Amino acid sequence: MPQLGESVAEGTIGRWLKKEGEFVKRDEPLVEIITDKVTAEMPSPAEGVLKKIVAPEGAVVPVGRDIAQVEEGGARVASEVGKPEAAAGQTAAREPAGIGAGAAAAPEVASVIEEARQVVKDAQKRSSPLVRRLAQEHGVDIGQIQGTGLGGRVTRDDILDFIARREAAAAVAGAPAPSAAPQPTFTAPPQPTYQPAPPPTPAITLGKGDEIIELTPMRRMIAEHMVRSKRTSPHAATMTEVDMTNVVKWREGIKEEFRRREGVNLTYVPFVMKATVEALRALPTMNSTWIDDKIVVRRQINLGMAVAVDAGLIVPVVHNADEKSIAGLARAVNDLADKARAGKLTLPEVQGGTFTVNNTGAFGSIVSVPIINQPQAAIMSMEAIVKRPVVIDDAIAIRSMMYLCLSFDHRIVDGAIAGRFLQKVKQWLEAFGPHVPLY
Repeated sequence: MPQLGESVAEGTIGRWLKKEGEFVKRDEPLVEIITDKVTAEMPSPAEGVLKKIVAPEGAVVPVGRDIAQVEEGGARVASEVGKPEAAAGQTAAREPAGIGAGAAAAPEVASVIEEARQVVKDAQKRSSPLVRRLAQEHGVDIGQIQGTGLGGRVTRDDILDFIARREAAAAVAGAPAPSAAPQPTFTAPPQPTYQPAPPPTPAITLGKGDEIIELTPMRRMIAEHMVRSKRTSPHAATMTEVDMTNVVKWREGIKEEFRRREGVNLTYVPFVMKATVEALRALPTMNSTWIDDKIVVRRQINLGMAVAVDAGLIVPVVHNADEKSIAGLARAVNDLADKARAGKLTLPEVQGGTFTVNNTGAFGSIVSVPIINQPQAAIMSMEAIVKRPVVIDDAIAIRSMMYLCLSFDHRIVDGAIAGRFLQKVKQWLEAFGPHVPLY
């Protein structure tokens, strides 16, 4: 199972594009893999015969685990099967290239084995410089440790737990014997890991006419991602109200010309994205993530945009949003939304997001509390623009008003910074006018 994004720890086998025994070329699509971010066709890493499918369709597989075995050079072997003079001599060649193959394996098979081992090792042993330094200080071979972090990452707690178990074992083994009689060697039992008991599942009684809907792979991945986000980040929320009247008037006057010139619609999303970019520049902590008990502030500003599709929800990413004008953001938003609805997004187009904007207002929502898109620090929803009476300079006026709702990771961001961030977005939008360049 390949690594399909920095926050993706596992993938679901959607469907196999080849059957066992079929020949596959190198880089030919072999399997469809589904994550909470994208559905992608993965190519075969080698040319040969698909000898064995290890992970069936619908299986959820951690990154780095085997999902299939491809026998390199399988076309030649298959063509010679049945020849009496070749039957005995080719027996070894017909064995699938898998982990744990014998030392007598052919060089190309040994290469595949070593490559597979390295993929698993790399996936499991990723660690930060802090963790590696801690391991070095205590004489710990990090390769001996099964990481419990995201994607098999070795964490500080993994190192400390290993050290504690090693010291406990040494203390028991080095204890003086009570008599001269031979004593058995004791090995300290592994330290128990205590997990909170899962909440009781409420009894559900099906009523007449109730329908049971099986989860699609995408729906299951979305559910798991949402639950994981709520468990990972202590969510806090705040909101502010924005007077969008200036933006609304300016957009109404330019949208038809923009459509003729650019061939795409000018929605309100690019305006909010531009304001978000300016706020992230001013408060870079909002553009960060929590990794190994450290806060990593991202240099690039890559804005995720939630898009509703028939199968659920997907979040493509506008990369380097801070380098784009309002028109450039409009083109990027339209292009990604069209690709998302057509199922044509590529892997890079759903990776690397540093902050997410969600247009829940498109569905009539006026207030919402979005769930953070891990591993980002925050997510902001823009709500429906509604005309209502507002007091301005002791007079009542009809204005186009919109709420901005922000959910943030309270490990990284405090309420004061979150509030200042929303005020920056609000001020940019309310001060909008002809002086702001479109291109």
